[in-house]
Amino acid sequence: MTKFIIKLIIFFGIIVGIWFLISVISGNGTDNKTFVIQEGQGVNKVSSELYDSNLIKNKFVFETWLWLKKSESKVIAGVYEIPKNISIRHLSNLLVLGPGQSQYAVTLLEGWTRDLMRDTLVKAELDGDKFMILSSKASDWQEDYDFLSDTPNRASLEGYIFPDTYFVDQLTSEEDLIRKALNNFDRKLTQELRDEIALQGKTIFEVVNLASIIEREVPQYDDKRMIADVFLKRLEANIGLQSDATVNYVTGKGLAQPSYADLEIDSPYNTYKYRGLPPGPISNPGIDSIKAVVYPTNNNYYYFLTTHEGEVIYSLDYDEHLRNKAQYLD
Repeated sequence: MTKFIIKLIIFFGIIVGIWFLISVISGNGTDNKTFVIQEGQGVNKVSSELYDSNLIKNKFVFETWLWLKKSESKVIAGVYEIPKNISIRHLSNLLVLGPGQSQYAVTLLEGWTRDLMRDTLVKAELDGDKFMILSSKASDWQEDYDFLSDTPNRASLEGYIFPDTYFVDQLTSEEDLIRKALNNFDRKLTQELRDEIALQGKTIFEVVNLASIIEREVPQYDDKRMIADVFLKRLEANIGLQSDATVNYVTGKGLAQPSYADLEIDSPYNTYKYRGLPPGPISNPGIDSIKAVVYPTNNNYYYFLTTHEGEVIYSLDYDEHLRNKAQYLD
């Protein structure tokens, strides 16, 4: 028997072996199990959790099969009902096709407050009031999430409920949804970001607080980084932030230019009246706004405004800012 024939037999033996492994029963033979794949989870994480849940018997075979099918990046997040006695081949097909129609998506937008999120959750048949209660104290979650360790005692989860699309069904509780969002925040705030924040002598709470203001000021990442530097310089110089977004947070309005009466409202969130950062975040920012605070674009400006068309106009000093206001807003 030639070496070629021997290699051919071994090759086909491997193929038959793999096919057998992916086709035979992989589960534990019990009743159906609920299995959740979170947003952003990679194949290795999914494989480990399937194994820990006794839904597969061999992580290597599962991961290899997805690799051979070129489906490593095609696994869909969601809540699955995994049938008993399922093979790896059928299981991988199920995870690529996605969960059933009983599941639906809840989208929480960047810059939304918890109040706005509550309204959306009510439409998704979740208890909005329970969501507000569960998210009212960051301290209740500090044991599970170290990025909350520097939040003040009275702080809520405002700023940390990461905006994204989450999958829910009739089994999803309000606590489950909050955990989905906090887990997402935990993944997005990479170790590199955390190390840089510490290196700059800032706290995560301070960064999220300022990012929540920037999120409500401008939509573009380049402008976010410019404005972050403007705000950071003003904070360092003990100049009021004078952010319209903070005034709108107090009034509940969405004005591009708050009224003079609004600017006089006595609230610690009114950064026209009080210097420094407000007591807490005014929205839940996306990762671009957080990165903007950590990696601002150095510039010489101390003022800016946004035109009715959405263009950001920067000013070197207050006199130039007044001229720009007269030109673009009045």
